[in-house]
Amino acid sequence: MPDTDVTALAAQEPYGDLTWVPSTYRRPVKRFVEAGALAWVRDLERQEPAAYDWVATLELCSLVTGQASKWRRDSRVRQVVVTWENLPHQPLYKVPPYKQALGSARDADLFLCMIDAARDHLIDNGFPDHRIRVVKPGVDTAVFTPAAEPTHEPVVVFCSPLAPNKGIDRVLDAMRIVRRQVPEARLVVAGNGPLRGLVERAAADPRTGVHLAGQLDAHGVADLLANAAVFCTAPRPNWKWTEQFGLAYLEAQACGIPVVTTRCGTNDEAVQPPNTLVDDDVEAIAAALVTHLTDRDRRARVGAANRARMIADHDLATQCARMGAAFADIEAQGR
Repeated sequence: MPDTDVTALAAQEPYGDLTWVPSTYRRPVKRFVEAGALAWVRDLERQEPAAYDWVATLELCSLVTGQASKWRRDSRVRQVVVTWENLPHQPLYKVPPYKQALGSARDADLFLCMIDAARDHLIDNGFPDHRIRVVKPGVDTAVFTPAAEPTHEPVVVFCSPLAPNKGIDRVLDAMRIVRRQVPEARLVVAGNGPLRGLVERAAADPRTGVHLAGQLDAHGVADLLANAAVFCTAPRPNWKWTEQFGLAYLEAQACGIPVVTTRCGTNDEAVQPPNTLVDDDVEAIAAALVTHLTDRDRRARVGAANRARMIADHDLATQCARMGAAFADIEAQGR
């Protein structure tokens, strides 16, 4: 979005050319939940509304969305709510204070959906279609790019939070089956989270073929993916969350490697044929991995198709321009 000045209120410095206002959160309890934090961002009240054209927040029931709605009231500042939500009957919508935040979100000028399912979710919840725009996420195809020579090594990469809902436990179990047929197969795990100890224990045993790479920056992730044979996760839903899209899927496909993952929520929007979606079953995951690891020609075909689709449909610059067009369209309607 050229000629756009962005000020970000965040605890950690975001990536990109923007002004960062280091901000913490006020929390009544030290707990976060999916689809919205039980917290309000500090320092928003110190920002002068007259200095801004838009205020953007993430998700309808985030308490910061309600906070931003109140902050911009009686000013010319427009509000955009970015949403990935794909559960039409999100349980949090019924729970105070998330219910109040949802009500505040209805006054937003733009609802920017990162997936098609988010638009359906908004309409199902009575939001006006004329203020909804869908712009799929982008990936930096100059950073996430295939290796000059595809690897011949049977290396599987898991790059995601090490949490139960992302399925690292399933992938570890699947790799034990894979190594019975492909003894040299290895699993490289990048990420952090509550199941890190599970991965550390596996990596401590050289018989598993598991290596923990830890937390990596974008370039580290890109290098890891480009030198892998297959990307694999195994998400499964919980009571308030189901897989929405998955940026890691885009990064892997931009690096020209196949994806094997479980069907979950709306991740089929990101993982399309000729990639492999399977049931939430360890043996099914293992079988799909073996198919890709033992067939180099297949890997090459799938990888080339993935790279072409990422450039056509998810290139970061193109998607940023489409996002800018969504803002401009809403602004033009208000004239």
